[in-house]
Amino acid sequence: MKIGILGMGTVGAGVYKIIQENKKEINKYLDNDIEIQRILVRAINKDRAIFIPSELLTDNYDDILNDESIKIVVELMGGIHPAFDYIKQAIMKGKHIVTANKALMATHGKELEDLAKQKGVFIKYEASVGGGIPIINTLMDSLAANKIEEIIGIINGTTNYILTQMTNYNMSFDEALKLAQDNGYAEADPTSDIEGEDAAFKISILTSIAYGISVQPNIIEREGITKIDKNDIKYASKLGYKIKLLAATKRFNDSVGIYVYPSLVPNEHPLAAINNEFNALFVRGNAVGEVLLYGKGAGSLPTGSAVLSDIMSVTKSINNNIRNSKKSDRLDNNMEVRGIGKSQYYIRLQVIDKPGVLGKIAMTFGEYGISLDSVVQNGRDEKSVPLVFITHDIEKEVLDNTLKVVSSYEFVEKVASILKVESIEK
Repeated sequence: MKIGILGMGTVGAGVYKIIQENKKEINKYLDNDIEIQRILVRAINKDRAIFIPSELLTDNYDDILNDESIKIVVELMGGIHPAFDYIKQAIMKGKHIVTANKALMATHGKELEDLAKQKGVFIKYEASVGGGIPIINTLMDSLAANKIEEIIGIINGTTNYILTQMTNYNMSFDEALKLAQDNGYAEADPTSDIEGEDAAFKISILTSIAYGISVQPNIIEREGITKIDKNDIKYASKLGYKIKLLAATKRFNDSVGIYVYPSLVPNEHPLAAINNEFNALFVRGNAVGEVLLYGKGAGSLPTGSAVLSDIMSVTKSINNNIRNSKKSDRLDNNMEVRGIGKSQYYIRLQVIDKPGVLGKIAMTFGEYGISLDSVVQNGRDEKSVPLVFITHDIEKEVLDNTLKVVSSYEFVEKVASILKVESIEK
C-alpha cells in the first residue's frame, strides 16, 4: 500500500520511524506492507533527525496528487492552509486521507467528511486529539452503543506540564513555561496552548463525534492558564484540589455544554493525578458507565502510532473493497450550544485588611443569591491580604455581575483569580 506524506516534522518523523521499525507487525496485520512513495517537504536539502532517501522527497505537491499509485495521503503539516486545499484536492482525486490536524478538523471537518463520503473515500483523524490515546476510535466503535453523557479531560500536555511544575515544585507560571519550552513541551510561541485554543480545537472534534453537533472552536467558552499564580496553587491544595486545564462537553436534554476552563479538581478524582505532559479523558456513557483513557497526548512516536493506526484501518478497507458509504450528514444542528452553565467557582480577591471587609463582601454575595461553600482568609497585620471563596453552584453571568459590584468597593484592590470548581461525580 503506497502512501504520500505531507510534512516531515516531529510527527512525520515518528510515522516514518514506526513504518521502518515495525514492518513485520504491520505486514502480519495487513498481509502486505505500507510503503512510503513520496514525502512533501519545504526544503529537500534540510538536515533532519532521521535519514530519508532523497528520492522520496519532493517540494511539489503535484508529485503526490498526480501519482495514481498513491492511495492514501497522510497530512502532517499542521495549520489550516495549505493543508485544507491539499486534502480537498486529494479527495477529489479519489485518495483516502489520514490527518493529525486538529485545527483543520475542528474548523472544516464536516465539509471534508461530507466530500469524502461523496467520493467514497475515508478520512481518518485519530491523532488529532490526545496523541497516542485512542479516544476517537473508542467513541466511534467501542462505545458506539452508548449515549455519551459527558467527556471531560486534560487534552493539552503543555498546560498540564506547566501546572504540574507549579504544583510540585512551587514554580511561578513564567518559570514553568520556560522549563516547558526548554524541554520541548511548549512552542516558542505557546499562545495556542496556554490560552486554551488547542484544547478548544480538540473538544470541538470530540463533541461532533459524541453528539453529532458541529461546534466551531471560536464560539467555545474558554480561558487559559496565564492568570494562575502560586497563590492559587497553594489555596487549591489547602482546600483539597489540584488545578487542571479541563476541556469538557456534556449533553443535557436539548443542549450541549462545552468549555475549556482552568478548574479545581478534587484530589480523590483520577484526573487530579494526571501529571506532566500526559493527557487523560474521562468518558461517561449511559451503558458502559465511566471510562478513563490515559496516555501521552503528544510526541513523535505516540502521535505517530495513532497515525499508523488510521493508515492500517484504511488499508484494510481498501484491501476488502470497502467504500465510505455512511450517510453524508449525521449532525443534529437543532441542539443548543452553551457554555459552563451552573457551577461552583473559586474566587481570590486581594483586599485591604480592615474590620468589616469579609462581612461586606459576604453580604453582597448573599444579595445576589450566591451562597458560599468555603472561605479562607490568610495574612494578618498586613495592609493587603488575599481572601478566597468557593461558592455553591451559580451561573457565571450572575457571578460576573456580582464581582463587578464587589470590585468597586474601595477596600477591594483586585479580583485576582476566578477558577471553576469541577464537581465531577466519582
